[in-house]
Amino acid sequence: MIKIAIVDDQKLIINGLSMMVNLQPDMEVLWTAEHGKEALFKITSAQPDLILMDIRMPEMNGVEATALIKRDYPDTKVLVLTTFNEDAYIFETLKAGASGYLLKDVPPEELLDGIRKAVKGGTVIEPSVASKVVKNLSRIDENVQNEIREKLTTREFEISKMISEGLSNKEISELLFLSEGTVKNHLTNALEKLELRDRTQLAILMLKNQM
Repeated sequence: MIKIAIVDDQKLIINGLSMMVNLQPDMEVLWTAEHGKEALFKITSAQPDLILMDIRMPEMNGVEATALIKRDYPDTKVLVLTTFNEDAYIFETLKAGASGYLLKDVPPEELLDGIRKAVKGGTVIEPSVASKVVKNLSRIDENVQNEIREKLTTREFEISKMISEGLSNKEISELLFLSEGTVKNHLTNALEKLELRDRTQLAILMLKNQM
């Protein structure tokens, strides 16, 4: 059972999301909060598998809350769900450690699939947001592309590219006929070689350089 927390300052949104999540046979709402500070208080007594996090909220916004939660509870995934498709929010939350960024007009099934994918370790970025990531990051540098290819083995590069496409370790292992442990080892090696913190940073790097 996937334990979900919902952080949003609109009770109508919380109620709607809670109803949708609780109707799923593999999900349940663990707790809800109306701002980041309340989320930080509640997570101390009950750690969810994933938090659906809004951005603009009183007391503490979603960017700051995401950074603090990922620092203290790195195993808890954070999936941003917001109405704001603004560059600064996108980059700041992904940099803070969010596993993805979705807009509130996303179809329900896509949101539920995104939750399942993020919990498995995938990166969930809807196309309109992904295009902003690519367009607004610095222009492609062929030297950087070559440096990435030189640092990584063929297998590490292949897995890094799949991660940028949003695949989880399990999905990658099935496609490449490798064990999940082997995929994780390749990922760890790639992160160390590229001096990155997590798979989200790796996905952004690959998207940025159109690898």
